[in-house]
Amino acid sequence: MRFARSAALCLLAGTVTIGPGCETRPPAGPTPAVTQRENETATPTRRKEYEMTKTDQAWREQLTPEQYDVTRQKGTERPFTGKYWATTTPGVYRCVCCGQPLFHSEAKFDAGCGWPSFSEPAAEEHIDEQPDHSHGRVRTEVQCSRCGAHLGHVFKDGPQPTGLRYCINSAALDLEAADEQAEAKEPPDDAATGGS
Repeated sequence: MRFARSAALCLLAGTVTIGPGCETRPPAGPTPAVTQRENETATPTRRKEYEMTKTDQAWREQLTPEQYDVTRQKGTERPFTGKYWATTTPGVYRCVCCGQPLFHSEAKFDAGCGWPSFSEPAAEEHIDEQPDHSHGRVRTEVQCSRCGAHLGHVFKDGPQPTGLRYCINSAALDLEAADEQAEAKEPPDDAATGGS
């Protein structure tokens, strides 16, 4: 009875906890796709100078409202709603803001948390990690090292050999499928035959 009462109180308060290491979310319903700001109580960190910078207005024009909220405002998409959480398509996951390769599909695994999860980045230097003290807990935020886009968080509960789980928002990613990569590398048919 005590569990049922506390569960009812949590639902009345508008929160639901989704497994260890995952986010606290409002219950499903007619809420916006992005439901949580990660920087509301975050500890300020030293601002890095990024290779790619744009004005806030330029980011708003380039990105969808959800992509902007997640990558530029440190929002989080609701679990099991993102474009890539269950995708098994081979390819490279790139930063939706600047196109930098972030993760390879070979490193993707199903963590059961509702967000795309990866055991390692495409290249260590393509991501930055920052301490995140928001929401009353200590986590490690993951950002694109080229443009500073908020991607998600990394946890130490992933598969071996890395033991890491990069829990990433779909809205921060753009999947370049392996077949698209092959097409980009192949010359057009008329170029291969000497043209016409």
